[in-house]
Amino acid sequence: MSDAPIRVFALSGSLRQASYNTATLRAMAARAPKSVEVTVATCHDVPLYNPDTAQGAPPPAVAAIAEGMRQANAVVLCSPEYNYSISGVLKNTIDWLSRADPQPFDDKVVAILGASPGLFGTARAQYQLRQMLIYLNARLVNKPEVMIGAAHTKFDDDGNLTDETTAAFLDKLLRAAIDLSRRLASD
Repeated sequence: MSDAPIRVFALSGSLRQASYNTATLRAMAARAPKSVEVTVATCHDVPLYNPDTAQGAPPPAVAAIAEGMRQANAVVLCSPEYNYSISGVLKNTIDWLSRADPQPFDDKVVAILGASPGLFGTARAQYQLRQMLIYLNARLVNKPEVMIGAAHTKFDDDGNLTDETTAAFLDKLLRAAIDLSRRLASD
């Protein structure tokens, strides 16, 4: 196996300044093994998708996310749950990315997770996200499923993850994404 580092592109589907989802990805990045580079990004600068204006080159924020995904061995998507679904900003970003050429989800290892103050975490949102990713031909990491419920009790006021059980799940999910990426690369 190559000594090149494993690159993971982690995208938060939350715009909230004190986002538990962005904080979750920062915690994952901080805990990653030294051989793994995790880049955390957000959807902050992605404009609303409009087919009338989506002709030609994508907006710079979309192009940057697409390129980050293409350069990565694996992608991690982290979204809150709004009204039983993923966040509108993540859906909008996926709509843009699905029209990129080449489409960055195609045959890419993708792990999903989410954090929410609710007790069910992001279970319903993740199932909808899985449906979209199947259509986009992503190679989904099926287990572990990481649905961080009662997120407000698992982070301190500075956004640092304080719950060791959640941290262990993040480690397992990242390891599963890396392992799947390596298996697919060796095929």
